[in-house]
Amino acid sequence: MIRQVPFFKPLLDEEEEKAVLRILRSGWLTTGSETLAFEKEFADFVGAKYAFAVNSATTGLLLAMDACGVGAGTSVITSPYTFASTALSAVHLGANLVYADTNADDYNISPESVEKLLAKHHNVKAIIPIHIAGNVCKMQEICNIAKQYNVKVIEDAAHAFPAKTHDGFAGTLGDVGVFSFYATKTITTGEGGMVCTNDDSIAKRIKIMRMHGIDRSVWERYTSAKASWYYDVVEAGWKANLPDILSAIGRVQLSKANIMYAMRQKIAHEYNLRFSSEEALILPPDSVGNAWHLYLLRIVPDLLTVSRDELIVLLQEQGLGMSMHFIPHFELTYFKNQYKLDRVDFPNAYKHYANSMTIPLWPGMTQDDTEYVVETVLKIIARCKK
Repeated sequence: MIRQVPFFKPLLDEEEEKAVLRILRSGWLTTGSETLAFEKEFADFVGAKYAFAVNSATTGLLLAMDACGVGAGTSVITSPYTFASTALSAVHLGANLVYADTNADDYNISPESVEKLLAKHHNVKAIIPIHIAGNVCKMQEICNIAKQYNVKVIEDAAHAFPAKTHDGFAGTLGDVGVFSFYATKTITTGEGGMVCTNDDSIAKRIKIMRMHGIDRSVWERYTSAKASWYYDVVEAGWKANLPDILSAIGRVQLSKANIMYAMRQKIAHEYNLRFSSEEALILPPDSVGNAWHLYLLRIVPDLLTVSRDELIVLLQEQGLGMSMHFIPHFELTYFKNQYKLDRVDFPNAYKHYANSMTIPLWPGMTQDDTEYVVETVLKIIARCKK
């Protein structure tokens, strides 16, 4: 029987179960004291002044962009090499998308490309870099460019927790950062996210807009001794809060974040060691503090008799859970039609896309799991070499 190694499996145990049961038995299920505690602990962990728990990183991006002035008649600069939600959050606010290419040697947005676009577009409100697979963008360059052109930097840090550079944690290096706690992320609440900032005005706006534009939280209204029933709607906000049940899971996961990070680092190191001698493979890009959320392995197509897609199928047939990060926006129907995107305008991003595949990497993978992934990849590559 063929061994199966899933693409991802969250590391959960009795601690998360007990945390959920504690909330169920408390009688308070929605956003309350548990979420407040989660926000404080997360802010302390990454060194941010403010942290706002949200029901997804997508709504977190929406809130962050709104708080930075993104809206109708404005533009944002981002990368086509990311999940659709990064761009769609701007679209839902009525903003225009301006796309920069990636770096030639990694999957992250190119500062040089960003600067060229800023020189041509004068209504840009924000640059949105994405730390693909946990590999941190060139944030110092991006922030310097943003300051020169007086635009905000909104970090899509969905892949980047707990990546830490010499300047601090990814997600705290720009004006505002958005983290994801989706089921496959480095820590998970099933669904959810966190928005972090050190900017008082951004924080004030997010706090209001996160819950229908109401001026007081549910927790405060129901626990305050004064006028607990009264509230006012001061803005047209959204419903983006994270309930206490998920926050309880998040607090436990946060306490294990460094342990799970070390597990991923160990597996990534083993992969790097074993794959480095295979000329038909290119190791993932690396940087200081790389979170190693994903392991994006690239092929050298001229050395193989099969395409990337055919190779993925062969690996899946051997029991490996495979994926691809990401299908760039210029390959997706909505973005191609709406923004007239063409792959020829993004040569670096297209090359990365055409030659990349994502192999299993998750905390809790056994040594046998890791060994099977390595042996299977090398065996199939050897079979398909010219």
